[in-house]
Amino acid sequence: MKKKNNIINFHSFHLLLLFLFVLFCSSEQHSITSHGGLTDREVSYIKQRQLLYYRDEFGDRGEKVTVDPSLVFENPRQRDAYIALQALKQAILSDSYNLTGNWVGANVCDYTAVFCAPAPDNKRIKTVAGIDLNHGDIAGYLPEELGLLTDLALFHINSNRFCGTVPHKFIKLKRLFELDLSNNRFAGKFPEVVLKLPSLKFLDLRFNEFEGTVPKELFDKDLDAIFINHNRFRFNLPNNFGNSPVSVIVLANNKFHGCVPSSLGNMTGLEEIIMMNNGLRSCLPEEVGNLKNLTVFDVSFNELMGPLPDQIGKLVSLEQLNVAHNMLSGKIPASVCQLPKLQNFTFSYNFFTGEPPVCLNLRAFDDRRNCLPARPLQRSAAQCKSFLSRPVDCNSFKCAHFVPSLPSPPPPSPPIPVPSPPVALPPPSLPPPPPPVSSPPPPPSPPPPVYYPPPPPPSVYSPPPPPPPVIYLPHHRPRLLLLLRLHHHHLLFTLHLLYHHHLHRPHHHLLHPHPLHIHHLHHLHPRHLLICHHRPRHPHHLRQYIV
Repeated sequence: MKKKNNIINFHSFHLLLLFLFVLFCSSEQHSITSHGGLTDREVSYIKQRQLLYYRDEFGDRGEKVTVDPSLVFENPRQRDAYIALQALKQAILSDSYNLTGNWVGANVCDYTAVFCAPAPDNKRIKTVAGIDLNHGDIAGYLPEELGLLTDLALFHINSNRFCGTVPHKFIKLKRLFELDLSNNRFAGKFPEVVLKLPSLKFLDLRFNEFEGTVPKELFDKDLDAIFINHNRFRFNLPNNFGNSPVSVIVLANNKFHGCVPSSLGNMTGLEEIIMMNNGLRSCLPEEVGNLKNLTVFDVSFNELMGPLPDQIGKLVSLEQLNVAHNMLSGKIPASVCQLPKLQNFTFSYNFFTGEPPVCLNLRAFDDRRNCLPARPLQRSAAQCKSFLSRPVDCNSFKCAHFVPSLPSPPPPSPPIPVPSPPVALPPPSLPPPPPPVSSPPPPPSPPPPVYYPPPPPPSVYSPPPPPPPVIYLPHHRPRLLLLLRLHHHHLLFTLHLLYHHHLHRPHHHLLHPHPLHIHHLHHLHPRHLLICHHRPRHPHHLRQYIV
């Protein structure tokens, strides 16, 4: 009997469910008065409003990064760019000028400070190629989602209030050509992720709070410009320093120690080096005379000793020479003051004892606080006697000896094919075969690859961010400068048309930069070539920038 009652209850339960289902279905036609029933339209609307969270290939999910499926993107890469830019917008705590105010909707190419271009590998689609938030007074941090901008060639955020560290996901920015993080509040160790960016040519980390050592691998990387001044880096310059192919390197205002590396003499493409205000303690290596393209050499405010090398008189391109505030001694070589392009020679606050008369003919020089007889404003006789009574032995610094770089070996010659001797064959025992059927002619060989002509030789004059022009004194001519020399393995170059001036005041790239704004950007070549025209706020900063 009990079993029978259970069967009845089971059937009653199913009948009740069937009744509720019929009631639910009939309510679709009266959705306004239904109690909890959903029409097909309502269900579809809810599905459309559901937010899809971004996950990258490693399964990481971006914090609060969502994409409304109702947004229609021109291509998947613009969808990724939307995610990255929305993540950046959410990571911004203060946007004084509301630069990200119009970062809304699917058309990321219309966002302020975002520049699109045809994709390097597919010119039929447009992708985000550049971001320029320079001088935006923006406070925030850089989110990991920026790694989604895989076509990004230029990232400029100088003169803001970004803090934190450089995201590890920057490792995905394989086409990143210029990285300018200068004049912010980034901290921590040197961002080693930049060493893994294969296309990077311009690195600007100055005016931040980075600390610790600088990886020696930085000087093996194929960069053209390195700015790491005004941080808290503390280390000895490594022996591979001279491996760097840079045309400009600025290390000023850190805590470097040890020797000025003699390998400096291998940097034959170097045009500007500034190592002022560090803790360098050695003699100046004679190999500095190998730098025939050098225009600016500044090692002031260190602890350098010994003589000024005669080899500096071979630097025929040198315009600015500053060795002030060291402990150098001996006589100034006349060949230095006779350099054809030298316009500013500062050697004050040393212990030099001789100055040839030709130095007095220089346009600008400073010889104060030395031990020069018959010159004004010199050190006291007691100071000079005390210091000069202790001769300097340059070998005592135990600096590494100079090892010249070896040229790359030529590629091996292809082996010359040797024809095998003819082999006599026995006469055929069978009747001769029918005449052979002529095979179709081979397909025409493809046209030879087109090589782009190289640009003129590189010439950089310390471009501050992004990278701004060098300003010294309000006179002198404009020059066409080449940053980022053309290498045979990639067709990339940058031209700068700068109105710049000579070094009589503190280096402009050691000061906070002037604002520059990109207003046009597009690719020229499948290998992420692009054009950026910087529109300055002041006409005398006019520049043209081509990558």
